[in-house]
Amino acid sequence: MKKQSIKGLAFFAVAGSLVSSCDLLKDVDYTVTPSPLEMHADSVRVKVDVKIPEKGIQKKVSAEITPKLAGVPLKTVTIQGEKATANGTVIPYKPGGTMTYTDVIAYRPEFEYTELIVTGKVFKGGKEKTGKFEDKEIAKGTIITPYLVNKDFKCTYAKDEFKRVNEKSTFAQINYLKGKYDVRKTELKDTDIVNLGTWLTAAQSNPKINIKSINITGFASPEGEVAFNNNLSTDRANSGKTAIIDVAKKAQNEKASGEIYNLVGRGEDFDGFKVQLGKSTAIKQEDKDLILRVLQMYADPNQRETEMRNLGKSFTELDKNIFPLLRRAEISVVYDLTGYSDEELKAVSVSNPQKLTLEELLFTATLTDDLNEKLRLYKEAEKKDPSDYRAANNVGVVLYNQGKIDEAKSQFEKANGLKDNPISKNNLGAVAGVSGDRKKAAGLFAQAGSSDDVNYNKGIIAIQNGKYSEAVSTFGSNASFNKALAQLLNGDAAGAISTIDNSNDKESGQGYYLKAIAAARQSKLTDLVSNLKNAISKDAAWKTKAAKDREFLKYAEDASLSFIK
Repeated sequence: MKKQSIKGLAFFAVAGSLVSSCDLLKDVDYTVTPSPLEMHADSVRVKVDVKIPEKGIQKKVSAEITPKLAGVPLKTVTIQGEKATANGTVIPYKPGGTMTYTDVIAYRPEFEYTELIVTGKVFKGGKEKTGKFEDKEIAKGTIITPYLVNKDFKCTYAKDEFKRVNEKSTFAQINYLKGKYDVRKTELKDTDIVNLGTWLTAAQSNPKINIKSINITGFASPEGEVAFNNNLSTDRANSGKTAIIDVAKKAQNEKASGEIYNLVGRGEDFDGFKVQLGKSTAIKQEDKDLILRVLQMYADPNQRETEMRNLGKSFTELDKNIFPLLRRAEISVVYDLTGYSDEELKAVSVSNPQKLTLEELLFTATLTDDLNEKLRLYKEAEKKDPSDYRAANNVGVVLYNQGKIDEAKSQFEKANGLKDNPISKNNLGAVAGVSGDRKKAAGLFAQAGSSDDVNYNKGIIAIQNGKYSEAVSTFGSNASFNKALAQLLNGDAAGAISTIDNSNDKESGQGYYLKAIAAARQSKLTDLVSNLKNAISKDAAWKTKAAKDREFLKYAEDASLSFIK
């Protein structure tokens, strides 16, 4: 068998004399480009340059030419002499000429290991001349390398917002008499101060609590002189600190000592006053509005208090039930609380999973590679908060990875119904992709943004659609088999080899096989043989594939490849 050229080079088939001695049509040459044929985007494009030599077609002769691939006829075209009455491409008698035949046909599996045959009919004077056209093989088979693409569309887990260390605070308040800043003993017996002492006692022995600061803010009510109230609020902050230090000592809490106190005097608490005034049901709204105007209109404290007293019952309500609430020191203990360790999370997730928060459940699921355990945990998360799309989505991802595509689809639709989100859109695109609906998948991926998973999925679709340059770009810098395949199909055999060698497929059967194809395209027979043998040693199925693969047609008669026959 004569060696054939590799991709990109033409295969020349000389049909020779196609008719009897009448020489109605003779010495036609056919050039098929590329040869072997190639499948791209599920289609095979056939291009044949038909060359008629000088005096190759008589003036009143016409010929119908019909290529056939695996017995499947392509479109028929007509060539004719300059005096023929057919409706075809005219070829002058003396100089001869060339016409280019093109057609596109949907790929069929039988096209891979077959021949492209040219058949036809010859006519003169409108009558067919039987036996005047010889069928001729002009190309062998079809390269289908794009079908090596891994349709391993990636589904994405929605991330948890778990934080092992969380900042929290506990609160208490000391109230003061009008114009005073000394802490009364009765205040230290109030429930909030007692509870703070209890909390400080527990915090001392709890290694997961780290007190960061104790913030004490003093306030005064908006009555009296402003400067006096400013100083008074500062004094209240200071006396509050002294009181809390005593509480901490009784609680034997060493963490509540040292340079962790932050003191602030805020002066008159006008904002707080407006809040408390708004809550009052004993004062009419028009009186509330008047009180606020009085406070804002009069800078002189004596005049301001006189005007408020003129309000009668309304002032009595202020003096009795609102101003006392504003004479205070607020105590806020800010601390870091360290949550469960990984092992504790796993243990609690088994013994009492609903004790964990949603974020803890979502995070715990990331601590295992066991899909069944992940599924259990994500279902517990879904039970914990049925309104959160992340749990529903993540249940779907596990089902997808278990091959339960229909169940996964239902979960992704549920998740996206709870909240329209790009993660579930990508995952629905993956379902469409593995189901063969490329158009739907591409539309969903377009809505899903440009994460690594989304871009990988877009790259697969680009390969399937024959857009190899786009695929290379979309795959980005991450080395994968599919990126290497895209590079190879885009004409970069060396780049494909480099990518495979930096990927997880460096020593896989498919990785070696792709490198064998790349070597064939580079005319590197030694590398071709070595990689092909390595591929077959990983999986014998590659031998069957190689025996039919038109990528290796150039070396069909080379003894080095006898091991695949």
